[in-house]
Amino acid sequence: MIKVSVMYPNGPEARFDEVYYRDQHMPMVKRLMGDYCKYYTVDKAISAGSPDANAPYIAMGHLFCDSVDAFQAGFGPHTREIMADIPNYTNQKPVIQISEVLVG
Repeated sequence: MIKVSVMYPNGPEARFDEVYYRDQHMPMVKRLMGDYCKYYTVDKAISAGSPDANAPYIAMGHLFCDSVDAFQAGFGPHTREIMADIPNYTNQKPVIQISEVLVG
């Protein structure tokens, strides 16, 4: 199992519509990817460990797939449509990391 983490940097000018991301964007990604995406999660930042500190990422989305090949097969054909939706919920450029899930 792999996890594709899409992380949105935080900052003074960062805008992120968590309701749109949770209720529109991520369900669209899952629908387009079909069974290639086993499930997804959405994280919203609270803080970076202390109440007065800003978290480095304002939000994160995680896609769980059987393999990198499965992710590419599900996401690849829809990349343009998925990426075109980003301005609807944020002004940040996402940082992407693919990880192997060792426990979970």
